[in-house]
Amino acid sequence: MDDTETVAGRQGETRGGGAFEFSEGKKGDALIVAVRCQGKGEIKVSVKPVNVGFPLECAAGEASTTYNQVGVAGVEKKGTVSVLAPSTVRWSMTIGRGEPPEAQPPGPSGETE
Repeated sequence: MDDTETVAGRQGETRGGGAFEFSEGKKGDALIVAVRCQGKGEIKVSVKPVNVGFPLECAAGEASTTYNQVGVAGVEKKGTVSVLAPSTVRWSMTIGRGEPPEAQPPGPSGETE
């Protein structure tokens, strides 16, 4: 997380599956999900109540961090993160709140290169 973002929840290093809660935020903020994992296998992250989920492939020899920002309706509510993971995978996670990314203007249509 950077200086413009606030922590809403945190789960320290965990092996296998787990779940934890995060606090509510301000309307208009984006929800940030930062996951760090190590160990061979796939984890599945599920965020409620916004019904957002994603799989993440973890490597055996090195830790990697994935940073996702979610800007859907309801992200300001408090919620729960659940992780399904094999016992071979260690993971930790930080949930934060921050400004949503600026929308990209649509590209011109009909132009050829």
